[in-house]
Amino acid sequence: MFKSGLFFLLACVAGGVAAGAATGADPDNRPLKIGFVYVSPVGDIGWSYAHDQGRASLAKQPGILTYCREAVPEEEAEEVISRMAGKGYDIIFTTSFGFLDATLRVAEKFPDTVFMHCSGNRTAPNVGNYFARIYQIRYLTGMVSGLMTRTNRIGYVAAYPIPEVIRGINAFTLGVRAVNPEAQVRVLWVRQWFGAAREREAALKLIDGGVDVLTSHQDSPIVLGAVAEEKGVYFVGYHSDADRFGPGAHLVSATLDWTTYYQAVVDAVRAGTWKSGSAWLGIQSGIADISSYGSSVPQEVRAMVDARKQEIIDGRHIVFQGPVRDQTGEVRIAEGAVPTDQELLTQDWFVEGVIGSFEE
Repeated sequence: MFKSGLFFLLACVAGGVAAGAATGADPDNRPLKIGFVYVSPVGDIGWSYAHDQGRASLAKQPGILTYCREAVPEEEAEEVISRMAGKGYDIIFTTSFGFLDATLRVAEKFPDTVFMHCSGNRTAPNVGNYFARIYQIRYLTGMVSGLMTRTNRIGYVAAYPIPEVIRGINAFTLGVRAVNPEAQVRVLWVRQWFGAAREREAALKLIDGGVDVLTSHQDSPIVLGAVAEEKGVYFVGYHSDADRFGPGAHLVSATLDWTTYYQAVVDAVRAGTWKSGSAWLGIQSGIADISSYGSSVPQEVRAMVDARKQEIIDGRHIVFQGPVRDQTGEVRIAEGAVPTDQELLTQDWFVEGVIGSFEE
């Protein structure tokens, strides 16, 4: 379960201080100071945990001091980011979509600080953004789900109806229906990035409606795994390999590993070569990947999904290549067409096969 906020905040600071102290940290050879701002508790699995693994890797290196703030509400983000910048942090990673506006406002006041925002779509001279094309992995986990469901009803517990989440739901559904055109994906919104009570309530409601596979877009898959194990249905994890939270129910997880990317940003800042821009890194980068399969997934399912993964890596399969229809049956992406990144980053409609609306 989640560690307490106080405990992990101290752990973040302690790791960074140890790394900085090894350099002597004098004015002529001071450590590079790197701050991280998380929207949820770090815990030991999930969205913030994945980012913090990247931070922890940096903190082990001489000449680097790291610090993080976890469980920061979006309405408090500007104050937290401003405080970090005011203390002379050289790089600040803000790791939630809802931190974008706050990051841009603070960056105007601190032009010598490098700000990196995760999952947004706007930049500034000292603000870059980055994300992984985890929708490619969502598609693969959708294939597993479509092949494993027996009721043809799959449940999706989702946080907020923003393009990132919508795109993930759509990619997952395209994967489901690529192997099982009769299956449907039912979406319920909890309008929280993390919140055990609402997540459990939504999962139980979906199960009562006949779903036999669950997935989610939450900061941690712990609740989903527990409910699935308890009720005897399958589940698909997100952000981290969730097998240990429901080993009898877990099919597969979409995972993130930011370690190499954070190292590359730090190397560029140190070398004086960092430039503002947008990085949207595909499956080839290794940042987003599919976990090992759960014990219940047959070999033929694994082989089919692994083959499609290689096709995506090779560029022989593009997740959103048309024709793609929306819920009403209207063609949104024409035969053979490939949407631009901007179209994907602003996606605000559901594909055919999704049951639900943005208001539910």
